[in-house]
Amino acid sequence: MTINRMILNETSYFGPGAREKLATECISRGYTKAMIVTDETLKAAGIPQKILDVLDTEFISYEIFSDIKPNPTVTCVKNGVEMFKKVNADCIIAVGGGSVIDTAKAIGIIIKNPEFTDVVSLAGVSNTKNRSVPIIAIPTTAGTAAEVTINYVITDEESVNKLVCVDPLDIPIISIVDTELMAGMPKNIAAWTGLDALTHAIEGYITKAAWDMTDMMHLKAIEMIFKNLEKAVQEKDMEAINNMGVAQYIAGMGFSNVGLGIVHSMAHPLGAIYDTPHGLANALLLPYVMEWNGEVCVEKIEKIGNVIGLDMNALTKEEIIRKVVSAVRELSIRLEVPQHLSEIGVLKEDLNTLAKKAFQDPCTGGNPRKVTENDILKLYEKAF
Repeated sequence: MTINRMILNETSYFGPGAREKLATECISRGYTKAMIVTDETLKAAGIPQKILDVLDTEFISYEIFSDIKPNPTVTCVKNGVEMFKKVNADCIIAVGGGSVIDTAKAIGIIIKNPEFTDVVSLAGVSNTKNRSVPIIAIPTTAGTAAEVTINYVITDEESVNKLVCVDPLDIPIISIVDTELMAGMPKNIAAWTGLDALTHAIEGYITKAAWDMTDMMHLKAIEMIFKNLEKAVQEKDMEAINNMGVAQYIAGMGFSNVGLGIVHSMAHPLGAIYDTPHGLANALLLPYVMEWNGEVCVEKIEKIGNVIGLDMNALTKEEIIRKVVSAVRELSIRLEVPQHLSEIGVLKEDLNTLAKKAFQDPCTGGNPRKVTENDILKLYEKAF
């Protein structure tokens, strides 16, 4: 009998205005000096200030580190580690999307495990010994679920590779999913990150390690995303945005514990080589990979169809796959996501390199269908 493991964070708050719980948590845990990890785009939009206002009311001290870009790099992490040491902080408050929270995780782990200062040695299933600096994660996008996962991804500029790091010791101790902070996302970011969450839910549902508890989480996340994503993006409907914040978190609880598949394997080198936003890469690739994987998990594809409201009665295996994949693709098209790699600047001559890197990615091992490097190349070619 298989032994399944579940790792979740300690405490989470949900709902508009949930950030008001931040000061109380800091005080009760004895934190006196925070390093705020965010990025310049969010600073310009005034999002971190909403967090600083909460800290200021209780006179909690902080310093800001904002030298982070999408697809954060080894250099970025090293700079953050140096600043954390310099300001003598006792906790990290990460305010941002996946790039920000992933950077915070790497910083927090290295501070407590200095033998990994090179960053690159953290790749894969890590063998760190000490739990990260306490991290309070406050996501500003409804997609990555980095606030509840044991994973983070950093780009190694030298090798032009994505370092996929898996470490139960990096999980934030507190997550504050304040959907007021998500309401100002530009439509394209809201669409990409929402489809990133859908990718997490679908890949987590069909991955090799999936089991009853994670199936429950992933199916619920899929259902909620299909019901709410368009309203959240197109209408800025606050109830839908709130539901997306919960849905992406639920997906994160699931996939963090069972892994993903080759949508992520194929998305990672796009981010490393072309700096493609991760959510966009996943959104574009998902229908192609889902169709290919469908041959070995048609029963689960059918269940996905059921939870998103499709009539799945009396369909052949091929019809089931085609119908559900079409629904995913049509959602992506309605959200104005590019459907071909050529549309986002990928060069045909790079496809072999992309396939090689994707095949070596840690997520490849979790794919439900056995895959070769040539299979991945053909999928890239189809998506091109």
